[in-house]
Amino acid sequence: MSQISAKAVKDLRDKTGVGMMDCKKALEETQGDMQKAIEYLRKKGAALAAKRADREASEGVIEIRIDDAAKTGVILEVNCETDFVARGEDFTGFAASLADLALANGSTTRDEILAASIGDEKVDDAIKAMTGKLGEKIDVKRIGVLKTESGVIASYLHPGAQLGAIIEMAVAPSQDSEELARDMAMQVAAAAPIVVDRSKVPSDYIEKEKEIYRQQALSQGKPEQFVDKIITGRLEKYYQEVALLEQAFIKDSNMKVQGVLDDYAKTHDTEISVAGFVRYQLGE
Repeated sequence: MSQISAKAVKDLRDKTGVGMMDCKKALEETQGDMQKAIEYLRKKGAALAAKRADREASEGVIEIRIDDAAKTGVILEVNCETDFVARGEDFTGFAASLADLALANGSTTRDEILAASIGDEKVDDAIKAMTGKLGEKIDVKRIGVLKTESGVIASYLHPGAQLGAIIEMAVAPSQDSEELARDMAMQVAAAAPIVVDRSKVPSDYIEKEKEIYRQQALSQGKPEQFVDKIITGRLEKYYQEVALLEQAFIKDSNMKVQGVLDDYAKTHDTEISVAGFVRYQLGE
């Protein structure tokens, strides 16, 4: 077998990003053929991805992209196995490229982005190659997309990229409305509402809460005739926690979110409402 030069090993590393020892082995296994060595490493990455498919990948990053017109927003969770890899340039750069791709090609589901092409390969294959390079399971866990024709899309990504939100506001675009929309996205990220208003809370959630409150009241020895009133009171507090419009505004706890929107509408003589939001927290 011919001697593998250090330059060949370096060239293969520059092309693939894989470690020097793995590059040297790939060249040895393929008799120094660069293209065959690249294919060897890709197959090795796919094999490692298959082997690690059942591993838990709960570290990673949240990525967000908003187009220049503020009409489309994408939020993406990309996972790996350890915080060490999650903070590395290879992983963060790869996650960023997936977010760019999702916004550019209009991917709206996990399957769509996995089937999309990044460079000269499918994202699914690129993930396998990245798994081979980093030695950890890499996965696109979920993707959320919001679009508007006449409103505003805004976002908030918390430092550390483990928590973020995008929001769609039904309001005429302006510097003021975009600033308010960003505040609302921060509200969603920080206060973790599950719906815009109480009418959207799923009925099974409400029934579950009622049963919890009933059992709590009875276990505390509350008289049966007062239990329904207790449930009603606690449900009101529940709505104030999970319905965005009823939450205390994070920038002024004396105001409700609905009040902030009402003030904006009055000051700007316009209509404004929250059309929807998506909130991701790493590992949820």
